[in-house]
Amino acid sequence: MGFLDKLFGKPNKEEESMTTEKLNIGIILGSTRQGRVSPQVGEWVKGIADKRGDANYEIVDIADFNLPFLGTTDGAEPGIASWNEKLANLDGFVFIAQEYNHSITGALKNALDFAREAWNNKAAGIVSYGSTGGARAAEHLRGIMGELMIADVRVHPTLSLFTDFENGTDFKPAELHLTNVNAMLDQVIAWSGALKTLR
Repeated sequence: MGFLDKLFGKPNKEEESMTTEKLNIGIILGSTRQGRVSPQVGEWVKGIADKRGDANYEIVDIADFNLPFLGTTDGAEPGIASWNEKLANLDGFVFIAQEYNHSITGALKNALDFAREAWNNKAAGIVSYGSTGGARAAEHLRGIMGELMIADVRVHPTLSLFTDFENGTDFKPAELHLTNVNAMLDQVIAWSGALKTLR
């Protein structure tokens, strides 16, 4: 880059590729139990996200990685390496968080603990659900994300088991959530792009 380019701020090739490459955002399903509804919520978020065209969005199902309980094996299971590799290739996250006993699921906590550097200096949003919209689980998740150096965004869509699910199983979200999901994604994209410069 020449002196005038530096002076007038013309980006170099590395900076240009960083600004034109789309970010990769993982929508992480936080439950593995039988009969879970997180796949419905995740697909709904992905459908909204894909219409935006501002990033590459994908569903990441922790159930697919068959993670053992942390500390109970020698750590050689292939799912552990695959999980870390998947996270390393993502620039940001949207957690689909269910509230179980006022917190996140054990499966999600276990998955969070199975990685370290792969989480660092990335951004995440939360879409939660439960009897109180999953708010208590989301607050616990924020504390964990802070320790893992994940920047959690402010906007937080909360879904009620009473009004957004028929019979507690069929996801029928209220229209008002669309605005919140888009606002949350705006923040995830902005922060993910900014934090990419730190990695």
